[in-house]
Formats: sequence, C-alpha cells, structure tokens
Amino acid sequence: MAYSGSQLPPSFSPSNRDGDGRQRHTDASAQSSPRQPSRQAPPSFAPGGQRTSGASQQPRQFQPASFAPGSAGARASGATRSGSTRSGSASAPDRLPSYIAPTPGMNGRQSAVMTDAEPADLPQPGPQRPRRHRRRRHSARRIIALVLVALLAAIIVFVSSQVMWINRSLNHQDMLSGSANTSGSTWLILGSDQRDGTVGGTQEEVPGFRNDTILVLTKPSSGPSSLISIPRDSYVTVDGQDMKINSVAENYGYPQLVKTVEGLTGVTVDHVALIGFSGVMGIVDALGGVNLCLDYDVNDAYSGLQWTAGCHTADGTTALAFARMRYSDPQGDIGRAERQRQVISAIMTKVATDKSVRTYSTLHKVGDATLGALTVDENSNAFTLLQMASAFRDATGSGGVTGSVYYSSVNYQPASGIGSCVLLDDDKNLDLFKALSRGTQPAGTVGGYTGA
Repeated sequence: MAYSGSQLPPSFSPSNRDGDGRQRHTDASAQSSPRQPSRQAPPSFAPGGQRTSGASQQPRQFQPASFAPGSAGARASGATRSGSTRSGSASAPDRLPSYIAPTPGMNGRQSAVMTDAEPADLPQPGPQRPRRHRRRRHSARRIIALVLVALLAAIIVFVSSQVMWINRSLNHQDMLSGSANTSGSTWLILGSDQRDGTVGGTQEEVPGFRNDTILVLTKPSSGPSSLISIPRDSYVTVDGQDMKINSVAENYGYPQLVKTVEGLTGVTVDHVALIGFSGVMGIVDALGGVNLCLDYDVNDAYSGLQWTAGCHTADGTTALAFARMRYSDPQGDIGRAERQRQVISAIMTKVATDKSVRTYSTLHKVGDATLGALTVDENSNAFTLLQMASAFRDATGSGGVTGSVYYSSVNYQPASGIGSCVLLDDDKNLDLFKALSRGTQPAGTVGGYTGA
C-alpha cells in the first residue's frame, strides 16, 4: 500500500520513534507490506537453521563472520528492516545504505541488518593495528640506526687517528732485499746493542753495533705461526769473508743481512722490525713489569743481571739484562736466544691477559715506548705492524711453533780466526722453514742440536 500527502502509516507515527529519533517498525507495518515467503537463513548466518514465519516474524539478526558477537564495532540494533522496499514494490531491487550490512537471502534477494554504527565505525576485515604503534616502531628503528651510524663513525675516526699516529711515529729505513715473494708472511725481528745513552754508554763511547737478537716470525696462509731464533754467533760467509751473523749489518748494511737470512731459511723476508735497548726497557716499564723465570742464580758483570733462581717480576732494566746475559749462561748464545723469546712471550702474555694494562692510557704508553725505539723497513705501516703483533701472539701461544734453527756445533772454529761460532745445519733448516711457511709444521718446539 502506498501513502500520499500528510497521511502516514501507523508504523511511522511520532509515538513510534525510538529514544534516539529513529523510526522503528511495528507488527502493523510488517503486516502492511507484502508477505515474503518463509526463508531459512543459511547455517552460517542463522544459528541453528531456525525458520521465521508470518506476522509474528521476529527481526532476524543475520551477522556475517566479521560481525560476530563481541567484535569491535558490531553493535546490532534490536530493530530490523524487512526485505521489502518502502515503496511497497516487492520486485524493485533493494537499495541499502552503505552502513547496512547485506546478507544473502533466498531467490537472490537480500536481507539486511540495520546497525547503529556509522559506515566509518564498521570493522574492516582482518586485524587492524593502531597506526601510532607502527609510528613508534619506525621511530625506534630510525633512532637505533642513527646511533649505530654515529658509533661506526666514531670508531672509524678513532681507528683512523691511531693509524695516522702510528704511521707518523714510525722510523723507516731501506732494509729489504727485493727478492721474489714466497709462501706466507715473514718478518725479521732484530735487536741492536747500538748505544743510545740508556744502557752501556753512548755511541761515541762505544761505537758500532751488533744484532744480538735475530728472530724469524712466520705466518703461513693456514697452519700455526712460528717464532724461530738464529744465534748471534752463527757462522756465515758474505762476499767471501767469514763472519758471525750479528756483524753483517754493521759491515754490509741491513739489506745484506736480510739477504743472508733468506739464504739460510729459503724464504723471503717481507718486513723488518729493529728495536734498541730503550725500546725493551720502555715497553716493560709501561706494562708495570713482566714475569720471567730462570732456574739458577746469576751475578753477571757484563749484562748487569742479578738474579735469584725462580720466577720474579722484572722491571725494564732487569728484563733487558735478562735478554742480554750470555757469559753466565751454561748454554751461551743458545740459552740467551731462549731467554729473548721468553721476554717477548711475557710481554705478549701480559698485554693479552692482564686487564689492568689493557686501558687506553697504558696501551698508549706501550705504543709510545715501542714506536720511539722501533725502526721498520720501507714498506711497513700500521697494518703490517698489527699483523706482526697478531702473528707474535699466535706463535708464542700453545698452538704456535717456537725454537731455534738446527745446528751441528756451538764451538766451530773457522780458519779465519773470528772466534768460536755456531755452525748451522743448512739442509735441515731449509726443510724446516719450507714447512713453516706452508703451515705444515705441527705446533711445538723445533730446532736445536743435530749432532751431525
């Protein structure tokens, strides 16, 4: 039935308004519209599959899955519209506002649930995360990224400043022979007794020098690192002249000493580091002393070492005398080489294990003392020194190789009358250094007397 003019159907009288001003349906309005065939809602929309019929038909609360009871925004009203249109034309297509949720009905028709929610209040499919949480997470990530970038920049600046400080402090000298490269990396570590006024007088008082410490440090591409001593009295021939190896640099220069060592070992020396008296003393004093052990008493007038059998914390002066002492050692030059390796190992051990010295100020003092007394080859820099320190640590650790070259006599007397010499076993030494440079030599102690 259609109404015209001011005539209103009973179901739309003012007395039939809800408290919020909405029009509500009555049974009379339901009867005035054409009766719809009884329809059974699909199980997913009408729990229990209950049927509704006749004028007593109750509003059907059809709720899609996203409008399940208890879900946010699914506030279903107690009043529902019938399936017919206001115009009363049962054949006219239903036109529903966007905020009325359509549900499938019978014969392609639609029924709807009127809700109190406005369109913007209706829940959207799927979980909705508050945007402010995403903004907070994104903000936190940006802050973390900025902090990491700042930290990385600070590290780069610090490392760069230290690298520049080391490179500026290094004293370079031409020492390398120019020989072709061989396997692994090899450093020649030299100690000089050249007088600098700290111990034993000045250069004017005691001219000349000897290389009392000769060590070959090798780091292969894979396998254990090694630190091998060459006795200072080792017999060599240079330019047809018999001499002890400790006098080669004084008479012919450091490139010739490097070439002589390369002839004994069969490997190319990549870098050279030379340290004087003051360097050893300064490093040990900067560390607050190092622990050294010797199992007999010593009162040596030449080196100045005064020692009671056992282990003691030695300061710089004592550590230097410990490394130089020879005449009071039963093994002579061989025993001195062992004590020199012990001093180096003690320094590396304290730096690596004693937390009290691993502070910036202490390490900076050690660096100053080392760099002030260190002379390196023309190709060395801060990075090659870092590699050398790493190889030292590995070689003097439990997984490294230490010892001396092989020798057949400690009292060889050349006809040239240069005094008692250490006669080296050339063949065994070539085999030893071939294995060391390739990393095939097992960890442990090597070298020594062959009896040949």
